[in-house]
Amino acid sequence: MDAARRLGELFAQSGICMIYGDGGIGLMAAAAEGVLDAGGEVLGVIPQFMVDAGWNNPRSTHTIVTNTMHERKATICQKAEAMVALPGGIGTFEELLECLTWKQLGLHTCPVIILNTDGYYDRLLSCLDYMIEEQMMRPIHRDMFIVVNTPEDVIPAILAAPEWDSSTRRLAAI
Repeated sequence: MDAARRLGELFAQSGICMIYGDGGIGLMAAAAEGVLDAGGEVLGVIPQFMVDAGWNNPRSTHTIVTNTMHERKATICQKAEAMVALPGGIGTFEELLECLTWKQLGLHTCPVIILNTDGYYDRLLSCLDYMIEEQMMRPIHRDMFIVVNTPEDVIPAILAAPEWDSSTRRLAAI
């Protein structure tokens, strides 16, 4: 929670509007609270069924309500200039892997940063490396994301990320 809040504070201090799924609990909510408490802006994107269930963050500066989870993810991807994955559950993994799939296919080219707090993503990263070893993923696709260990490393990683060439989609097939 501390790392998530700190990331939010850093976003606010850098003038970055955080775009996220508008959840009112968990690490992403802690990041959003860090942004808001530091005077920054948050754009929440959430499907109507989650609003109806009361899962949204009422403090978000701006909110877009979508019809479906798919629309939510597409909207976030369209509006974001970078993607940052904090530790999370199966939904976070699904969103991260879909984001990497879209990048592999050239559907977006923005930086993808994995905040590997306390080694949380070590096993997933090992799995991705194993996919390369087994020739289920090309070595160049390891360059689709940058792994950092602290919130302070996220913004410099975004700024230093090489531009992703969307023509690499021709390499998506094995």
